[in-house]
Amino acid sequence: QVQLVESGGGLVQAGGSLGLSCAASGRTFSSYAMGWFRQAPGKEREFVAAISWSGGNTYYGASLKGRFVISRDNVKNTVYLHMSSLRPEDTAVYYCAAAPTLRTREYEYDYWGQGTQVTVSS
Repeated sequence: QVQLVESGGGLVQAGGSLGLSCAASGRTFSSYAMGWFRQAPGKEREFVAAISWSGGNTYYGASLKGRFVISRDNVKNTVYLHMSSLRPEDTAVYYCAAAPTLRTREYEYDYWGQGTQVTVSS
């Protein structure tokens, strides 16, 4: 089992930046690829970013690369998502998740956090 707890969400103005953290506990964090997903009201959950167990490979959702940066610290058992140039359409609940290998599809992730709300005001 891997337990994931997100933090760092909140209210930010359009054009601003926000950093999310996801702390992991349980089985060996460094053996898992990690991902971030988000779900806006009335919409399906969508892929945001993913990072390999070593941090050497990353994937980003369409139109997010360049504004969002995923990183991880295997000593602190934490994965991060730094978001910049935020837009109102980035408003969503953001979830972190763990998978055996680097993946972009929701069903390929085994463990999920409870989510943290990000609201971008115009």
